[in-house]
Amino acid sequence: MNPLLQHRSRLGAMVLLSNADAMSFTRLRELLTETDGNLGAQLRKLEDAGYVAADKQFLNRKPITWYSLTPAGRGALKRHLNALQSVLRSAGLDSGPS
Repeated sequence: MNPLLQHRSRLGAMVLLSNADAMSFTRLRELLTETDGNLGAQLRKLEDAGYVAADKQFLNRKPITWYSLTPAGRGALKRHLNALQSVLRSAGLDSGPS
């Protein structure tokens, strides 16, 4: 398992971004019910690891940051989720197909 993805906010952001081309900081904050400061710190860690990319733009003179999952981030998320699924299977908690 990836220690970087064991934090609820980081894992949540990665899962949300895996289903979107890009998502704004504001939307991520709303969906994850995080404060600006906490989410910013968690996204920075993901960005530093190369898992997410940030694109800063302006809309009506207001700054907006869009986040997207990088190929490295997509691979890391897939490996992490597979490891979690393996742990669940070994504990007899996976109700998915065998």
